[in-house]
Amino acid sequence: VAGRVADIHHLMPDSGLHIIGEHFERVNHHLLAFPGATLKTIRTVRSHVHALSQCRNLIRTLRLDPVVAADTAGAAAEIAERGDPTVAAIASELAGEIYGLVSLKENIEDAEHNTTRFLIMSPDPKRPARGTPTVTTFLFRVRNVPAALYKAMGGFATNGVNMTKLESYMVGGAFAATQFYADVEAHPEDRPLALALEELAFFSREVKILGVYPAHPLRIATATGDAN
Repeated sequence: VAGRVADIHHLMPDSGLHIIGEHFERVNHHLLAFPGATLKTIRTVRSHVHALSQCRNLIRTLRLDPVVAADTAGAAAEIAERGDPTVAAIASELAGEIYGLVSLKENIEDAEHNTTRFLIMSPDPKRPARGTPTVTTFLFRVRNVPAALYKAMGGFATNGVNMTKLESYMVGGAFAATQFYADVEAHPEDRPLALALEELAFFSREVKILGVYPAHPLRIATATGDAN
């Protein structure tokens, strides 16, 4: 619900790794504090920027000052080390158990469906067989001409390929070098996606497939309307 973790887009193209799977993890945040602290004593809360943004309602209600930390577990470790009853952390229940903290409040995320998508990476590509629910992830840069993106996307529409994600970000801080990250629910060896990628390449300066992998059961259930 807090959006993408943008750094991954910069790391993946040059990592030498391939996406071989995806995993959706339900996120339950806890408000953790040093033993003896209460909701009345805390003034500041530390956590990863995404965790803070996922719990804005609680932070606003308790009038806490949010402080960004490198990650949620690290924030919990720091709270345990400092022993300050005025500072809390937003992290998992497991982090609280590991660092001996108490949970002042659980399930504090704003959205009940708060879910994080993880990508499974490998040095070697591992494509699923055709005919199974598949996701293909790729990066591309369109040519710097009017309507280039519109034309590049046309092949997916005309060939009936479902695109579930399309995100843009600048490369090297230059507006003329915008790169796009996309997910489609199709296999590149199937004719519809093969034709769409061919048309995409015609209007792009670069196309790079990051992975072809099985669709997670949650994705399949959501598409068929069977998700809880």
